[in-house]
Formats: sequence, C-alpha cells, structure tokens
Amino acid sequence: MQKIYLKSYGCSANKADAEIAGGVLSQDGYNLVDKEDESDINIIFTCVVKTPTEYKISKEIKDLEASGKPLIVAGCMPKSLTKQVEKIAPTASLVGPDDIEHISEAVQHALNGKKVRYIDGKATDRTCLPRVRDNELIHIAPISTGCLGNCSYCIVKFARGHLYSFPADKIVKDAETAVKNGCCEIWVTAEDTATYNDNGTRLPDLLNRITDIEGAFRVRVGMTTPNQLDLVLDDMIESLRSPKLYKFIHIPIQSGNDEILEKMRRRYTVQDFKDVVNRLRAEYPDIAISTDIICGFPGETIYQFQDSIELIQWLRPDVLNINRFWARPGTDASKMPGRLHGRETKELSRMMTKLWKNLAVDVGKKWIDWEGDVLITEHGKRGTKVGRNYTYKAVAVKTKASLGEFVKVRVKKAGVGYLVADEIT
Repeated sequence: MQKIYLKSYGCSANKADAEIAGGVLSQDGYNLVDKEDESDINIIFTCVVKTPTEYKISKEIKDLEASGKPLIVAGCMPKSLTKQVEKIAPTASLVGPDDIEHISEAVQHALNGKKVRYIDGKATDRTCLPRVRDNELIHIAPISTGCLGNCSYCIVKFARGHLYSFPADKIVKDAETAVKNGCCEIWVTAEDTATYNDNGTRLPDLLNRITDIEGAFRVRVGMTTPNQLDLVLDDMIESLRSPKLYKFIHIPIQSGNDEILEKMRRRYTVQDFKDVVNRLRAEYPDIAISTDIICGFPGETIYQFQDSIELIQWLRPDVLNINRFWARPGTDASKMPGRLHGRETKELSRMMTKLWKNLAVDVGKKWIDWEGDVLITEHGKRGTKVGRNYTYKAVAVKTKASLGEFVKVRVKKAGVGYLVADEIT
C-alpha cells in the first residue's frame, strides 16, 4: 500500500479540498501518513492570498522536491502561479482547485514517474465526497466556489473563478451525514457565502434547512461581503434565530475610507457596512462581528488610514484580521502608483494591531461572569480545552468533558480574542 503525506495551507475551503482529496485517496487504497519521511509521495495544498504565505509554501515545495520523491502541488498556486510553481518544482505534478476529481489519477501517474497537469477544469460540485477530516468533530461545508466580485488586489479570483453554487439538496445531505457520523460543528464556507444561489435557494434558506437537521450541533457561517449580505439581510436575521446557528458573522470591510474602497473595487461604502452592522446589532446586541483590514493600500495616506482606525474604534469587533498590503502578481493593484514601502505598511499594521489588542480585551470584559454552555471542540494550552459559546467566542476551560460535549461554564477573564472560564458542576 503506497503511503501519502498530505499537507494543506490557507482558508477553510482549501482545507476542505484537502480533506476530500485525502478521503478519495484513502478510498482508492492509499495510506495517509503524518510525516513526509514515511511517505512514498507528497501532496501540498497551497494558498496564494498573501506574499509571506507564498514564500513559506514555496520553500516547502523546494524542500519536498529536493527529497526526490514524487510531488503533487495542489490548491490555488498551480492555477494562479503556474510558471512560478514549475520553476521551483520542475518535476512536480499540478492539480488545481477545480480538478480535485483527478487527484487519484495524478498520484498514480506521479508514482509511475510521469508529470501531469490538471489545472484547466471547470467548477464542479464538491459535496457528498469521502473525507479524512483534520478535526473529526468539524464538517467543513463548501457551498460554492468562486465569487461575483472583482477586487483589484485579489489573486484568488484567478484560481477559483466566477461563482458556482453547489446543489442545496446535496449540501444538506452531506451535513446530515456528517452529524450522524459524529460532527458537532458545521462550517458553512465559500469565498462569499452571501452570494450563494442554487436556483433561487439563497444562503438563509440553506441555513434554515441545515439547522433543521436533527442532532446537537452548531453552525458557523463563513465570510460575507457587506453588499451581498445586505441583499439577504432580512432573511439572514430570521435565520439567526435558530439556537443552532452561532450568533457570529464575518464581514470584511478592508478599509474605513471610501476612496480606498473604490480603488479596491469593493462595491460598497463605509456607511453601507455600518448600516448592515447596525441592523444586525439591533436584533442581536451580542452578535460577534469579525472583519478584515488591509494596511497600506497603494496611494493610501495616513489620513485615509486614520479612517480605518476610527472605524475599528466604532465597530469594536470580536475578531480583527489585520493584513499588510501585498502586491499579488497579475492583479490591478500590483500596477497601481503610490505603492507604500514595506516599512510603512509594517508601521500601519503595528498601529492597527496595538489598537486591536487594547480593544479586544475591553470587548471581552463584557462576558466576565457570564454563565452558559460552550461546545468543546479542541484541546487548548496548559491543560485546557477550548469551546465556543453561542456567539462563537473561544472559551478556554479546564474540564474532564470529552471533545464534542457541551459544558456549562462561568467566565472569569478576558484575553485578546478569547475568554477563560471555570466549569460549573
């Protein structure tokens, strides 16, 4: 039995692709191993969103290529940065995001010494396929691939293309099977979940069907853009009434300045974003808001960046993903004038990070003395386990409860993006 070492980087959608690849390969008789020195062939699922991640992955690809074992480079990098991958790993086979169905063929050819390229496939349904899950309690549920946007800085569009929504019936069936098999958390994921549309079935309709599945589980909704979320917001507010749906939503704003948003081609204004947040908080005052900020977009002045600072001060998010601008190959933003020096983007990132660290603890303090149930899903540090409360807030607690169980806790401390609690017995 041939042994395969498989590793993945990047977003939850990429992780789901890797889990599916592992499932298909296991079903076809291959044995997955945890260490590359135990393998007969190596597979790496790549990410291209940020330059530092690309550099890290590129180094690993070189190291895997140097091992002399057959190598398959999969994920977004083979399709969006084909020449670069072939330069650093000339003998590697390539499998793009829309070609996962060919993973076993690629492995067979690579083991026989033949290099193959599967990077020109069209978007296909990824539901109801075998899985080898990274966390057996979490079902990552891709509901679509691609998006309707055209952001000037984004390279992912080159890899994942235009929106293709998967069949709602099969998404629900896949989730139902996962729950029966012991999954207690479902991550509904896509490049933009709010754009989901399967012949008129929109995101809220899909969520209603998933939360109607019998069982004790929770559902987390992935990234939504403000303009697309606004189109389904009334129904989304109703869907959030389900106790199975975490009162959590990820709405990347990227900048607090309308001129920069226009250069980014984000298709909404700061006020549009605020209106969506205000409507959500009017119905659910405790709802957790996650957002993203890009620091140092080409031509961005300190005054424009100050608008982002002020927006985050107003928003007081539960989660903030802070990213320096990186010029990704082939994007329009990479050709824009006024690119800031790395020292400048780094300083802006430091400013935002300092603000976030101060805000995060303060935001978390409102949970001190809160009592309620958390769903334990992973092991934490220093003998703790990590659970999630009804707003998907991470809660560290010392407990003998098994992963997948609900535990009643009382929060005693707030950290940057997490809470510490005692179990109530």
